[in-house]
Amino acid sequence: MLPEIDLGGFELKTFGLFFALNFLAWGLVAHRRLRELGKPVDWAYEMVFVALAGGLVGSRLDYILQNYDRVKDDLLGTVFSGGGLVWFGGVVGGAIAIVLWARWRGFLTLAMLDFCAVGLSLGYAIGRIGCQTSGDGDYGVGSGLPWAMPFPDGTEPIATDVHPAPIYETLAMGLTALVLWNLRDRVRPGLLFALYLLIAGTERLLVELIRRNDSVVAGLTVAQLISIAMIVAGAGWLVRWRGQVAPPQPA
Repeated sequence: MLPEIDLGGFELKTFGLFFALNFLAWGLVAHRRLRELGKPVDWAYEMVFVALAGGLVGSRLDYILQNYDRVKDDLLGTVFSGGGLVWFGGVVGGAIAIVLWARWRGFLTLAMLDFCAVGLSLGYAIGRIGCQTSGDGDYGVGSGLPWAMPFPDGTEPIATDVHPAPIYETLAMGLTALVLWNLRDRVRPGLLFALYLLIAGTERLLVELIRRNDSVVAGLTVAQLISIAMIVAGAGWLVRWRGQVAPPQPA
């Protein structure tokens, strides 16, 4: 765990560092793919800004939902505070913001959704490294596995060995980003985003089984409810396009 890096008297928060690296990765992926698609590469900068704004809003709202009993007496103060960010909510908020931007730009296409799937996966993987290094409390329940570890200085200190859940998510979503990127011109437009919804939803649904979040409905956490919606949407999309995996051939 390394929540801060001392740079000669200036302390750099590692969560903030990886938060920034997430958007840098977004920009690089967007720049490369926009060029391949023959679109203005300057749109990459717009996408990064929009995703950042939507991500901040989404992460804050997710934090409030998960900690409502704790913050309900000062909702306005919580909204404008410097803390209280949840990465999963940030991903959802950023995705919604990008969709709205794409509609404004007339680029709300399946190709756009596909390369967003790569960016979302990669950004999530990078962000979870920040969660792990900062010890922000999203680690799992107790475990006797060789790689389990304590977080005595985390935001929610725990002295016993627990699952390093962020590491699991970094590995899963990093691999997902790599697979989706390599498939980008090999399948019909839209299928990469469908795969992202299915894989990312399943990954988060499963990791919540070893997380310590409180349930809200039917024994499910907020993240699991969102994950189930993602899985249903992704699976339904794939079933609809079953047997039409290859990209359309030019006439």
